[in-house]
Amino acid sequence: MYRHNEKQLVLDFELPFGGRLSPDNRWVKLGHLIPWEEFENEYHGKLTQSGQGPPAMSARMALATLIIKERLQVSDRECVEQIRENPYLQYFCGMKAFSEEPPFNPSMLVHFRKRFSADIISRINESVTKRALKSTASSKEKTDDDDDKHGGGKSNQGKLLVDATCAPADISFPTDLKLINNARERSEHMIDILHSARSSGSIKPRTYRKKARKEYLSASKSKRMSTSKRRRILRLQLGYLKRNLGYIDVLSREVGLQVLKPKVYKELLVITELYRQQKTMFDRHEKRIDDRIINISQPHVRPIKRGKAGRDTEFGAKLSVSLVDGYAFVDRISWDNFNENQDLVGQIERYKKRFGFYPKSVHVDQIYRTRDNRKYCKRHGIRISGPPLGRPPKRTAGTEAELIEKSLQARQDEIDRIPIEGKFGQAKRRYCLGHVMTKLAKTSETAISLCFLVMNLEKWLKAILLCLLFKEPIRWWPFNVPHFAPAAD
Repeated sequence: MYRHNEKQLVLDFELPFGGRLSPDNRWVKLGHLIPWEEFENEYHGKLTQSGQGPPAMSARMALATLIIKERLQVSDRECVEQIRENPYLQYFCGMKAFSEEPPFNPSMLVHFRKRFSADIISRINESVTKRALKSTASSKEKTDDDDDKHGGGKSNQGKLLVDATCAPADISFPTDLKLINNARERSEHMIDILHSARSSGSIKPRTYRKKARKEYLSASKSKRMSTSKRRRILRLQLGYLKRNLGYIDVLSREVGLQVLKPKVYKELLVITELYRQQKTMFDRHEKRIDDRIINISQPHVRPIKRGKAGRDTEFGAKLSVSLVDGYAFVDRISWDNFNENQDLVGQIERYKKRFGFYPKSVHVDQIYRTRDNRKYCKRHGIRISGPPLGRPPKRTAGTEAELIEKSLQARQDEIDRIPIEGKFGQAKRRYCLGHVMTKLAKTSETAISLCFLVMNLEKWLKAILLCLLFKEPIRWWPFNVPHFAPAAD
């Protein structure tokens, strides 16, 4: 059963102590920036529709809770406590009156992240950002040309900043020896479960777990391990794991795999594939393999080669992001490594779809400046940042001024590209992009998309507060919000 939201038109939020909410509060203002009703039907379609159990939480309650968690950077349990204690957060979630009881169990946030997929969050971000770009005309030039800029003009306008980054997952640094040892220990736990389901008097298979543990610790505590010693320990640990998988196969025929919980059975499938990959690399004396598993609990995580100083490899999702006037759009999220220069054409086309015209210039780093991308930009009259291909022209008296102008333009292009690097720094230092705590692939993608949605909302909210501070008129407002009287003392 599902009950649709009732719109909050005025600040008649009931407080137990006879108080009144302030219309100038940040959560009150933020609540009027989000189009809650636009995606309620899509959220409703994600429910089971069983007709049993208590009424489902509304779309506003679910999305507002995820925004609060991301904005405050707290755990699921702490997020529920913050909502329980703060009347402004309860108003932001769509509640009608203050309640001292928790609105739901903290485990509901997992279901909220599953219902709001990354695609839905991206569409909400698109809707919010388009409204923000129309409402925040901070300069006279933007005010005069706003109708042409956002009205489907044909000439190229605006700057598009494009780059890619990695969102590291919450896993320990993976090594082959550590992975095989972890898989061995989990396989021993599975053998214990399967053996406990056998009839009394059955002989338990011998796993040599104490001996295997002692050999692993002797190797892992070594400050310097030679290649021969490393291969010897790997061979022994692979042998123990192979023995355990053989015992599991024999026991499963006797008692069946249904005695294992779904989570444990999934781990068994992952461990089997992990053994195959590690055995293949060991036999071939190789250090890489396709779709390499680096974590048993999160098998979707892949190593992403970045080549950055201090972090040559990161482990998480790779994403392509475009930035327009300080507002970010997540164009692609992938758990497999990819070459980001293949996304440039699609990102430019999405820019045209959003605003009705191509950008005047595209600011990218060197990896995007391929011949195909240059030809595409030239065909559509788009200037791509960076020096042209070929040998630099000789500096003569006739070309001196032109070369200086091009050098200044190249320098300015690099300066204009700084905001997207700063956006990544903000997302990784202030929000969750630097350490994604969610465990599932879909919920992690939702958390990444929410990070950019919250940053765009923060930027829009700051722009509105600046307009109010300097008494500049807001030319467009997304909702018909009535005038509020000041709060009573």
